[in-house]
Amino acid sequence: KVLINILLNEVVLSMVSHSALSGLGTHGWRAPMDCLRASEVCNQNSQCSSRFRIMRQCLVGRDRTTMLGNRECQAALEVLQDSPLYDCRCKRGMKRELQCLQSYWSIHMGLNEGKAEFRILKCFAVPSHTETAIPIDSASAKGNLCSDTGKPCNPCLDAAKACNLNETCKKQRTALMATCSPATPIQQLHEPCNRKRCHRGLRQFFDRVQTEFSYPLLFCSCRDKACAERRRQTIMPACSYEEKTKPNCLELRRTCRSDPLCRSRLADFHMNCQTTPHSITSCPNDNYHGCLVSYVGLIGSDVTPNYVDASHTNITISPWCGCRGSGNHEAECEAFLRDFRENTCLRNAIQAFGYGTDAGLVPITESQSAVPSVQTNLQPAIITKHVINSNDVKQIDRSCVFSTCANLQVCLKICVVHCIFFQY
Repeated sequence: KVLINILLNEVVLSMVSHSALSGLGTHGWRAPMDCLRASEVCNQNSQCSSRFRIMRQCLVGRDRTTMLGNRECQAALEVLQDSPLYDCRCKRGMKRELQCLQSYWSIHMGLNEGKAEFRILKCFAVPSHTETAIPIDSASAKGNLCSDTGKPCNPCLDAAKACNLNETCKKQRTALMATCSPATPIQQLHEPCNRKRCHRGLRQFFDRVQTEFSYPLLFCSCRDKACAERRRQTIMPACSYEEKTKPNCLELRRTCRSDPLCRSRLADFHMNCQTTPHSITSCPNDNYHGCLVSYVGLIGSDVTPNYVDASHTNITISPWCGCRGSGNHEAECEAFLRDFRENTCLRNAIQAFGYGTDAGLVPITESQSAVPSVQTNLQPAIITKHVINSNDVKQIDRSCVFSTCANLQVCLKICVVHCIFFQY
């Protein structure tokens, strides 16, 4: 009996200890919660709550690097790494999304300040045998192809007509055009438009309009300049994209990283659109959808990308920025720009959507189901009934592999994993 009582006491103590640790956590594995709930749990603990307030103060102001080197800030960060906030998650489109992201970055910005965004990736081991392939279907590409080469064809114009026949798309597109256009010619001389309002309108358009109507406007296939120019004009670039002068890309990236939403979308783009040398399509897990969703997520942010010209033979995507005045950081700036302009994954994904040559089979892994990185209303992009032929896709240009991917490659060497961004 004495032995049984001792064992029971040990079990009870173990359960109590586990319960206490689940509140503040340990550096070992634990089931992640969303960052809003993690903040509530932290606020219920006096030590965690006080350190969380200190950490927020450490990130205020422009000179964050100096502040983060402060002993008190480092002590606060050490405590918070042992809290549920350390591995909490946010989901795109969730309620109070911005507040959730602010909580997330309040820790991870301190952990990653001045380092590659890939250091924040969460790596989950996924046995290779769990990967399966399923056919994908979509109505998005219907009517988006030119079947008769002898007749005039403008898929982008057809996409606009389809949008006008849908009540939601027509309403949102009309509102977007009004928001991103100057009211009078006089206003156009002084201020072409209100860029912040235009960016907000773009985000609302792509959030509220079904992808079967919005994506064909943005990714329609073209075989002449007029069609390609209509495609380029989709995001109202005179207001949302172009400026009189091009800012430095590193300054633009720095501005983006100071905003939790933009920083998250940029990291999401790098994760899902990184050119991958070990896949047929050049995309991670051969997932065109994930790349297109991440690309659309950047539209309406400080690093809004767009087609650089009306070329229908060579798709080139870029934010509105350049690398003049980069000084000793010119190589870093050029690498950031190449991630857009020479992105084989993104180019193949756009062409696949427009021409219906998407992979007929898309790998589905445990990581995708456990931590989705796509919006719930996203429909698969392409109807296909065949497996993609390696000859259908451009050969991988190894020089286009993301230069900022070094830390991710180290992660992949340590364990066979699928790396996913924090449920974003």
